[in-house]
Amino acid sequence: MITALFPGSFDPVTKGHESIVKKALPMFDKIIVAIGENTMKKNSMFSLEQRLQWLKDTFGNYDKVLIDSYSCLTTDYCKAKNVKYILRGLRDTADFQYEKNIADVNTMLDSEIETVFLLADKQETNISSSVVREMLLFGKDVKEFIPKGVIIPHK
Repeated sequence: MITALFPGSFDPVTKGHESIVKKALPMFDKIIVAIGENTMKKNSMFSLEQRLQWLKDTFGNYDKVLIDSYSCLTTDYCKAKNVKYILRGLRDTADFQYEKNIADVNTMLDSEIETVFLLADKQETNISSSVVREMLLFGKDVKEFIPKGVIIPHK
């Protein structure tokens, strides 16, 4: 069974995240979408429980998708779950450089884990969780940037 991990903070989940998983479904037998504790992002806007629920709401109809969370190095999580592929989405060249650096370190930590990059759809290249959080802070409606079924109340 070929399993991929799609890690992220998903603070909140966006249409871009959803699109990457949908693109990857034909490539893998199972995709674990998991919230990883990012030591660089200590202050999430939304609770872990809320983010897990949004992931369940977004991917609950896909038999091949599992939702999880972890608080260790991504490569350690992969080893524990027998995952050989890390799935990442790329919006632009800045994403590529950032993600390539992480992929290189992950390979140094575990040479059996390969990172697979998928390109974001053109209409989603400007969507990021950071942009959605900023819009929310200023009371804007974000429904066009998040998956159907995910409800984020205006602040």
